[in-house]
Amino acid sequence: MATSPIARRLAAVAGRSTCRLTHLGRRTGQPYEVTIWFLVDGDTVYLATANPTRQWCRNVRVRPAVGLRMGDETFEGDVTVVTDAAERAHVDRLLGAKYWYVSPFVWIVGLLAQLGVSRRDGAFRVRLRG
Repeated sequence: MATSPIARRLAAVAGRSTCRLTHLGRRTGQPYEVTIWFLVDGDTVYLATANPTRQWCRNVRVRPAVGLRMGDETFEGDVTVVTDAAERAHVDRLLGAKYWYVSPFVWIVGLLAQLGVSRRDGAFRVRLRG
């Protein structure tokens, strides 16, 4: 199966620890930049946080167009919240594989969400524009 040009570009930077996310303020429309963790799955990028009330999370829910910089590569895309339980579990597996040291925390957050104690909307899918 042939991989897309975007998937090849992502594969070259997938091992990096962080990326720079440029997002627009939900009220002002001003660009902001934050350094965050990221996950790559083929031609899809996932962003995950344990704190979905962070400003970047609140901003991308209102203004989903984002820019990503990973090393020398730059991408543009649109963000959606991961709401499907199976996809969220997939994100958790990717997160545990790349950032293995947070696996216990990811498990605890998932358990607390099942019990209704914490939120579970801190995973985002970025569909990159080619």
